Amino acid sequence: MCGCCVVLVLFCLGLLSAVFLPDQSQKPQLGDAQLATNNPTLTTVSLEKPFCMFDSSLYPNRSYTIYLYVMKESASAMSSLVTDDSNKPLGSTFQQTSRGQLRPYNAAFFDVPDCAVPPRLADVRSFVHASYVLKQYLFRVGDDGTCLYDPNFLGVCNPPLAPDTTYRFKYVLVDNSEGMVKDQTLWSDPIKTRRGDQKMLLQRQRAHLQLFNKVNQDHS
Repeated sequence: MCGCCVVLVLFCLGLLSAVFLPDQSQKPQLGDAQLATNNPTLTTVSLEKPFCMFDSSLYPNRSYTIYLYVMKESASAMSSLVTDDSNKPLGSTFQQTSRGQLRPYNAAFFDVPDCAVPPRLADVRSFVHASYVLKQYLFRVGDDGTCLYDPNFLGVCNPPLAPDTTYRFKYVLVDNSEGMVKDQTLWSDPIKTRRGDQKMLLQRQRAHLQLFNKVNQDHS
């Protein structure tokens, strides 16, 4: 009789684990080294898009968007939430969060990758299809310098990351009709950008700023 009880308890614990414990594999991963060479760089990190991660949370005739959040490893674990009290995604920008130092910022949003038709990685060998496949398979964090230097920019910004700095990343599934979070991954493992010449980086950023100002002047 006791043996049956033990089996029953273990069975119930197994069910509880399946329901309440998050899948440790469901978190952003670095892109395949064969596809994302030199990754991470000084200011960018290329992540695999969340193919098939949210399938169990998707319902027919509903539209969804993936939000990507970025947080520095040094940020407080207590401030790592990406939803408000009503379970809506936070719209914190990198400016408001000191580039992820205080809490996560929303770096990007994009359509849910199609799990039924994933990109054919073999097509990367084809010059014609390579760019398309990489865009479908990877998301490059830190790839937008324009919004960084535009004081009037108020939208979602994916600015260059800081060199020699450790970050974590999270994907969040949002229902477009309700504006509510339906699912989310765990935070990624710590990922550190490369260490480089800070002086050279500042010179490059100043050059981008000068180019941005010149383009604005030419169109004013």
